[in-house]
Amino acid sequence: MQTLAYGSWPSPIDAALAAAHDGRPEDVDFAGDEVWWTEPRPAEGGRRALVRRRADGTQETVLPAPWNVRTRVIEYGGRAWAAVTDARGPLVVFAHFPDQRLYAWRPGGGEPRPLTPVSTVGGGLRWAEPRIHPGRGEVWCVLEEFTGDGPADVRRVLAAVPLDGSAAGDRGAVRELTDDRHRFVTGPRISPDGRRAAWLAWDHPRMPWDGTELVLADIAPDGTFHGARTVAGGPEESIAQVDWAPDGSLLHVGDRGGWWNLHRDGRPLCPREEEFGGPLWKLGQRWFAPLDNGLIAVLHGRGAPRLGILDPETGEIADAAGPWTEFAPALAALGERVVAVGASPHSGYEVIELDTRTGHARVIGADHRDAVDPAYYPRPRVRTFTGPGGREIHAHVYPPHHPGCAAPDDELPPYVVRAHGGPTSRAPLVLDLETAYFTSRGIGVVDVNYGGSTGYGRRYRDRLREQWGVVDVEDCAAVARALADEGTADPDRLAVRGGSAGGWTAAASLATTDVYACGTISYPVLDLTGWGAGETHDFESCYLETLIGPYARVPERYTERSPAAHADRITAPFLLLQGLDDVICPPAQCERFLARMAGRGVPHAYLAFEGEGHGFRRAETMVRALEAELSLYAQVFGLRPGDVPELELTG
Repeated sequence: MQTLAYGSWPSPIDAALAAAHDGRPEDVDFAGDEVWWTEPRPAEGGRRALVRRRADGTQETVLPAPWNVRTRVIEYGGRAWAAVTDARGPLVVFAHFPDQRLYAWRPGGGEPRPLTPVSTVGGGLRWAEPRIHPGRGEVWCVLEEFTGDGPADVRRVLAAVPLDGSAAGDRGAVRELTDDRHRFVTGPRISPDGRRAAWLAWDHPRMPWDGTELVLADIAPDGTFHGARTVAGGPEESIAQVDWAPDGSLLHVGDRGGWWNLHRDGRPLCPREEEFGGPLWKLGQRWFAPLDNGLIAVLHGRGAPRLGILDPETGEIADAAGPWTEFAPALAALGERVVAVGASPHSGYEVIELDTRTGHARVIGADHRDAVDPAYYPRPRVRTFTGPGGREIHAHVYPPHHPGCAAPDDELPPYVVRAHGGPTSRAPLVLDLETAYFTSRGIGVVDVNYGGSTGYGRRYRDRLREQWGVVDVEDCAAVARALADEGTADPDRLAVRGGSAGGWTAAASLATTDVYACGTISYPVLDLTGWGAGETHDFESCYLETLIGPYARVPERYTERSPAAHADRITAPFLLLQGLDDVICPPAQCERFLARMAGRGVPHAYLAFEGEGHGFRRAETMVRALEAELSLYAQVFGLRPGDVPELELTG
């Protein structure tokens, strides 16, 4: 055991290794009796590849580069592919990211053929949650259509796309199943008898975790929808998912009682103070999946969701055995088989299959393989801290950890306080090599699930209503101070970091507190007045109505809370990271912020990346950003991290 100063421990986890393991499998589903999913490929320009697991257990990437299975609907995207199997094998329909068209393809059948046209108006035509209906010769899905050049010039409907390709050059060949009375819709779920369709809808200024409607319509023999009516939900109830049980009963997850619980035909099945759902950031997320035997696979819990099988007759849940402690909202079922995406503090996200007859779960895809000796992995502690007014704050603390190094007894470690994005989201408790990149070098990390985070009920989530930039900042600072007060962290070597909404929290923390010695701000919101007035995309364009308050009522609050308006208060060094193709938090926000910092003598660096949007996907970008962040901490905290390129800070 070597005695070395914190921040100077030699680590086998470099930035390239962390970048190579970024992201997780998504869009898991069945194609016939095979399991397919998408997974990230940072080394291939950040594309999402489609992976197939055959019945014999062999795996293959079914679409080579540059095919990129990803949709831009509501910019955050959602389920981007579907498949059916017939006598000729699998037929796949998918959205291709560069042009956002739907394509149809059969393995071994040549190049994918387009099903939808290209539009040059605004953001064009985009598609999500495709479902193939071979008997009708159509794909039913969500259509997002831009009608002008502005981000709000958009309509969304449910639509039917011909499988024969007749709409590839003819927008008129796309059959609209609904009108555009609602601003947002999810894909239709069809009843077992094919006579009814159910979907979710909501309108500005609500976000889907504020209030959604469950809409039901009848399907005529000719495939048209009639009699659309709201049967559940409303402005004060969030419904996260809807689906049909095999017996024709309607299932949904709603938070009428303060927690997202599962309901059947409007009645709660298993009322608990636990979450059976979450924030609908992407269309097609799934927290439950009905089984043919009447049972229901569910994700449930406080904080980290567990995978269980619910008996709707008794309300009992049998949790799946295994090492996985955290599951993504990506369930699918076929017969009595369930596939899920799970992880733990010791393993990354894997594709898991559960046989509900035997209770046996196994990894079938994206299996975790230790890239380094697991002795270098962080060892997290789940903590609850006390914030202002005695409120609880949930957090995950990752102390510095190295199997062969320890710091001098009289030294306290530096710590990075990490604010998650959203802000209506949550930091998962899973193995993250980006976290290990710091902890294995002797830098602690703490993820703060500040007030407003999901996983702890609606009351905890509502703490952030009109308090964004206050509660999140206070909670992060309270955790940082508590770690310092108890002797866990060095009070003079605290940093704050975050991306997107977490970038906002990081910037606001530097502007309004004296807790942090420096900060890393990634693709952030910085100027509320601009962001809420046409600079961001349609999905979040009214988000500030609940996070800050209606602009017509509290216009001054938009300026008071904005870090860009208070750049003169920032004295700590910072690193600002931005994708130049970001339409959610555009570069203009960073540029205005930096203009107000000019000439103030505060050391900082601005790294902007061509070809990157909201969140970095390319390996080379992630490597540069992570090394720059470590260099910032090294310079401010007086660390010796070894062979890391020095970040040039200017005043």
